[in-house]
Amino acid sequence: MSMATQVSRRSFLIGSASAIGGLSLGFHVPFAEAAAAKSAPEVNAWVVIQPDDQVVIRIARSEMGQGTLTGLAQLVAEELECDWSKVTTEYPTPGQNLARDRVWGNFSTGGSRGIRESHEYVRKGGATAREMLITAAAAEWKVPASECVAANSVITHQPSGRKVSFGKVATAAAKVTPPKDVTLKDPKNWKIAGKPLARLDTADKLTGKQIYGTDLKLPGMLNATVRACPYFGGKVKSFDASSVSKMPGVRKVMQIDDTTLAVVADTWWQAKTAMDALTIVWDEGPNTGVSSESIAEMLKGGLDAKDAFVQTTVGDAPAALTGAKKTISAVYAYPYQNHATMEPMNATARYTPQKCEVWVPTQNGEASLAAAAEAAGLPVQQCEVYKLHLGGGFGRRGNFQDYVRQSVLIAKQMPGTPIKMIWTREEDMLHGAYHPTTQCKLTAALDDEGNVTAMHMRISGQSILAAVRPEGMQGGKDPAVFQGLNLDGAEGHIGYTIPNLLVDHAMRNPPVPPGFWRGVNLNQNAFYLESFIEELAHAAGVDPLEFRRKLLKNHPKHLAALEAAAKGIGWDTPAPKGVGRGLAQIMGFGSYVAAAAEVSVTDGQMKIHRIVAATDAGHVVNPAQVERQVEGSFVYGLSAALFGECTMQGGRMVEDNFHTYQVMRMAEMPKVDTHIVPSGGFWGGVGEPTIAVAAPAVMNALFAATGKRIRTLPLKKQSLA
Repeated sequence: MSMATQVSRRSFLIGSASAIGGLSLGFHVPFAEAAAAKSAPEVNAWVVIQPDDQVVIRIARSEMGQGTLTGLAQLVAEELECDWSKVTTEYPTPGQNLARDRVWGNFSTGGSRGIRESHEYVRKGGATAREMLITAAAAEWKVPASECVAANSVITHQPSGRKVSFGKVATAAAKVTPPKDVTLKDPKNWKIAGKPLARLDTADKLTGKQIYGTDLKLPGMLNATVRACPYFGGKVKSFDASSVSKMPGVRKVMQIDDTTLAVVADTWWQAKTAMDALTIVWDEGPNTGVSSESIAEMLKGGLDAKDAFVQTTVGDAPAALTGAKKTISAVYAYPYQNHATMEPMNATARYTPQKCEVWVPTQNGEASLAAAAEAAGLPVQQCEVYKLHLGGGFGRRGNFQDYVRQSVLIAKQMPGTPIKMIWTREEDMLHGAYHPTTQCKLTAALDDEGNVTAMHMRISGQSILAAVRPEGMQGGKDPAVFQGLNLDGAEGHIGYTIPNLLVDHAMRNPPVPPGFWRGVNLNQNAFYLESFIEELAHAAGVDPLEFRRKLLKNHPKHLAALEAAAKGIGWDTPAPKGVGRGLAQIMGFGSYVAAAAEVSVTDGQMKIHRIVAATDAGHVVNPAQVERQVEGSFVYGLSAALFGECTMQGGRMVEDNFHTYQVMRMAEMPKVDTHIVPSGGFWGGVGEPTIAVAAPAVMNALFAATGKRIRTLPLKKQSLA
């Protein structure tokens, strides 16, 4: 645990620039270096204790509404044995992390990995600090440390009853050599972790004290907005700054790269007003003939193409299908979607030839630091990033650091002046990293008893990794495409036992930038698979729950989540008149999830009455937060299923604000009942997996209510009359 990792600037920049939400950069996390506290009252890198016993826990992951900050603090506090009522948190900076040999490990937050990939080392950070505090107290008393225990921020010498608070020994503890190893608590003995504690950031949000990127104010700060060529592959041809340069408040009009212009003004509205008035001529580039229709045709051609990457294979599915007496086939489609975070992309930068600083809501502080250094043209050691809470991330603020780069390029043209750059909503919508569009053809064989004997699942569509992280490709194949469809693995394995199974991918990459969108490929894969499973159940004349039970018999965790959702909805009792029920289950991001929905249709309008969700994430750090994440997942997943679609015409996106890219309203949201069924023994993610079962559960319920099968999303394109 005392090994330090030496990172060259070049390897750091490459690694950080390619890192997406939560995927490990592969560095060892050294704990011994944490003991080298530079200034009291830091006990180690994770724990700062003030003389009045206030405990500051450092959190490297980003907080964007998902509750990771509180959950990780609970884990550290649990092992530290501190008084939870005195806990606050702070972000270390990525520059500090590099300077201290990456003692805080991975700063990336996404892929539902905030807790599941850092729980062990943050717990060790708390346990190490506890042992250092005990050792310091025992040395003061001149007694064996083994005779002392810590609880509620107090160390007690058990034989004599002497007590001392953490704050009294913190300075001495910082000088103690940390133990080489510590024993972590069994989760069954948790007192702080595992409990539904209130979030640490709620009060500041309610009072307005919480600062987001768009709120930030610095002395002498100016404001900026940008406009980039809206055509994919296009660039700036010309612009006339003279018409706006004398408008009120305007300080500078500039071109910052081949595709992007910026206006700097005293206020953001002045910058935005000037940008709207700016005369710009775009070079529309080579893709003006590309449309949603042409992309759909491209993908359709992949459904029966010979070129495909095979991922999951059992038996000989093609032969079994060829010889089958009864086959069922269906084609599904899933559209482009936008992250549409409530807070548009923004960053504040201050550049001098000696130092570049950026204040930014980011899912990956180290990637932001790398982007800032590259844009500034400075060594990474002369740059720093200060993380702020995010007004939504969903994957957009992780791998993609275009907004950081732009803010630095603007500030670089006005040295010494802090510049806050905020995108308009339209800029945010037209320059996303979009959830890719795919189509899927599924063909299955049923025997005379209604058993599935073979299935071929062909996905045709875009690869995210090919565009964003080519080093993650495997011989040309994008393994992430098959999320939820693998034979094993924590990122999503298929729970159904089918004797002849083939899942493959015909890669088709249109000129639309794809990105990691909350839930990533699990979303469409669950929609395809779980809708088709119900089609097979209907064709076999078997109840959908019974049909799945037989297929899931070798996967008890999948089945347990499904059973919990079905029981919660009352599957074994008749549904109310006119109401249809639907089921869905999937495994992804390390967790097992299921949903059951009730819907009805009146005069062509669907109403979702109720959704019951079940989640097995293994260990649960904060049950109340899991419930909130599950409920929020349905807001996101149903918005996508019912309304979410980005369409392309003339080489650019059409939808540019919420009047054309609709999200769920409160009146449209159904009641969500969350059942947490933790089986222990593993650490699963929570923020994303449940999104995937929203669409299939509701569409299956819609079929039960109306007999109409929806195979192309979003639902708004379909007539239910």
